Amino acid sequence: MRRFTGDTLLIATHNEGKLEEIAHLLHPLGITVTSAKAHELPEPEETGTTFVENARIKAHAAAKATGLPALADDSGIEIDALDGAPGVYTADWAETPTGRDFVMAMTKTHERLVASGVRAPHTARFCCTLVLAWPDGHDEVFPGVMKGELVWPMRGDQGHGYDPIFQPEGYVTTFGEMDRDEKNRISHRADAFRKLVAALDR
Repeated sequence: MRRFTGDTLLIATHNEGKLEEIAHLLHPLGITVTSAKAHELPEPEETGTTFVENARIKAHAAAKATGLPALADDSGIEIDALDGAPGVYTADWAETPTGRDFVMAMTKTHERLVASGVRAPHTARFCCTLVLAWPDGHDEVFPGVMKGELVWPMRGDQGHGYDPIFQPEGYVTTFGEMDRDEKNRISHRADAFRKLVAALDR
């Protein structure tokens, strides 16, 4: 595995919240972060069919454009009864002409589960894949997973996306009912970032 030895890492995102979260995580390692937005980079089209493909597209585009090592992520939920859908299309299921509506997406998901005829428990997993890419084309991949099952009706108003219908394995509460710190400690993203930090630690 190639180790990151620099002191500046570009985060391939235009999301200020995500940038702040990652900056906080990497600060103890003495790593300064910058963003795709700060460099006025366009958002590349995510044409991949897997999380790692989409994360690679974003990371390599940013690294090539700036000459800096770049970190990108792609995430979503896979539902076994729906053959792994929505997967990389998780955000697409929430798209409307006026923005993303995840209540609509969760309702659509529930209706498809009912139509599938598959009985509960409806097992699922949240996935997050981080890709750290260098300007020379090399990359390292850090996958994270949180297994669980879907519940209905929705429970809780914390978190975002599919959190109100996802109950992580070993818990009786949904991500939507969980304290933010607890969710961030056990989530798929936390799993991926633990692996990343272990690779960055020096």
